[in-house]
Amino acid sequence: MSERSSEISGFYRLSVEERRRVVREWGGLTEEEVRAYEFPPGVDPALLGRMIENVVGVFPLPVGIATHFRVNARDYLVPMAIEEPSVVAAASNAAKVARLQGGFTAQTTAPVMIGQVQILDVIDPAAARLRLLAEKDRLLAAANAKDPMLVKFGGGARDLEVRILPSPRGTMVVAHLLVDARDAGGMNAVNTMCEALAPEMARIAGGRVVLRIISNLAVHRLARATATFPAAALATETASGPEVVEAILDAYTLALVDPFRCATHNKGIMNGISSVVVATGNDFRAIESGAHTYAAFRGQDGGVVRPLTTYEKDRAGNLVGTIELPIAVGLIGGATAVHPTAKANVKLLGVRSAHELAGVLAAVGLAQNFAALRALATEGIQRGHMELHARNIAATAGARPDEVDRVVARLIDEHAIRIDRAREIVEEIRRGHGG
Repeated sequence: MSERSSEISGFYRLSVEERRRVVREWGGLTEEEVRAYEFPPGVDPALLGRMIENVVGVFPLPVGIATHFRVNARDYLVPMAIEEPSVVAAASNAAKVARLQGGFTAQTTAPVMIGQVQILDVIDPAAARLRLLAEKDRLLAAANAKDPMLVKFGGGARDLEVRILPSPRGTMVVAHLLVDARDAGGMNAVNTMCEALAPEMARIAGGRVVLRIISNLAVHRLARATATFPAAALATETASGPEVVEAILDAYTLALVDPFRCATHNKGIMNGISSVVVATGNDFRAIESGAHTYAAFRGQDGGVVRPLTTYEKDRAGNLVGTIELPIAVGLIGGATAVHPTAKANVKLLGVRSAHELAGVLAAVGLAQNFAALRALATEGIQRGHMELHARNIAATAGARPDEVDRVVARLIDEHAIRIDRAREIVEEIRRGHGG
């Protein structure tokens, strides 16, 4: 058998059906497997073909709705697109607890994005920095001339910062163009402005420009949220409310001092935020990158990556949680404006601005994190998560709908949530020995 080659000339010119035929033959896919690429009703294949290249199908994610959310005295049903069990339920339960004290309070800073222009081979970096700053007003005007529509809606280039960075390839002068993106994510506007300013910046600094691109570390575009989780509502069968508060504070403190725990702590936050970002058609990779870099950025003073949340006790002994991170999302442009599911989710959510969406996202991240810490500090994370995981394992093992509950119960009782054991239980049930 000759070795397959991925060098397929003109693949992009083929129709969707022709591409599917190619990948079916190349990958040895069955008819059933190829059918998994089919477009769902209500989604125009031509639309998806305009969104990315070489389209062969779709990869649907479950969309669940988180309930009980109240943010800044307004109620929300929050769509979440994610494959991980227990995330939607955990967010809903946490929002229900926060609701006892009025829900979440959120705030956001101005939607200012950073565009970077990298200038090399500058003989006098310190003097070049001052030359660039002296021309700030003229440079900002030139940037705004590239996007009069953004300026019309109250946005546009706002300020210029210039940094001097030592590097293995010599000292670099890096100009930061600060752009108010309004209700957009800002990538296209910021990149266009940086491209336009680069030649003049190079001339002023006396160097050469290499990169001119947006930064996903949006330190000027922050979202914050806080909520009070009453101690009385946290009691379990084995622990009082105050004991649970102390246990959550202990769990949080490990993330504060240990990067190995902090990585998982912050990942749990992004379980919630990223699922809403995906559901609304925004760029979850940019949000993830900005959040995790910000966690390291905040830890620069102590040298350790920091949690994106904080937890404290108030005078009444209740748990108070806060969150702060960069959230650069938009409601215009990109998939948010064209993808039918994203459009429906945005309408369901009912947010009227990127500010409002960012505030809801911060609240969801805090809710998700609180739910995880509460589970870890009391029953352990596995109890609720594993029950849902066991249902997936049972279905994968071939259990019929009327058999799933019995298979799940056995798996959990035996503490053996494995595909091989699930298959054995299915066989036992069908032989009449599984009760």
